[in-house]
Amino acid sequence: MFQGTKGSIEVVAPTAENAPLITVNGKFAVDETSVKTLVPGTGAEVTTSSFVTFCYSGVTGRDGSTFDDSFSRGAPISYPATQLVPGFTKALVGQKVGAKVAVAVSPSDGYPSGTPDGKIQPGDSIVFALSILDAS
Repeated sequence: MFQGTKGSIEVVAPTAENAPLITVNGKFAVDETSVKTLVPGTGAEVTTSSFVTFCYSGVTGRDGSTFDDSFSRGAPISYPATQLVPGFTKALVGQKVGAKVAVAVSPSDGYPSGTPDGKIQPGDSIVFALSILDAS
């Protein structure tokens, strides 16, 4: 559970059969990005130079709506660890492959101006639950 400057969230880690469950209680906001390891990994450590493969689900703290979800698409994505929003990079770097992680991302570490599609609005805190599948 994350307690924010407003509201709170609960995150249930994904399993092999189920996507993560993120519950937003009230309008949720954080001033600083906070990372929680839900299930530790045992594989290679993710570094700033890693190319990382992961599945994720992201919701807004404003209303708990899902803005993106690779679990529902049934396919992981792969990126260099440092070519993501800063809050996501903070969630990945230092973790080990196999980890399941939750991160509450401050607006400044996410999308401070919102996204063009309006799913994330200026000032929104966002929350991700993710599974780290590979790092090279």
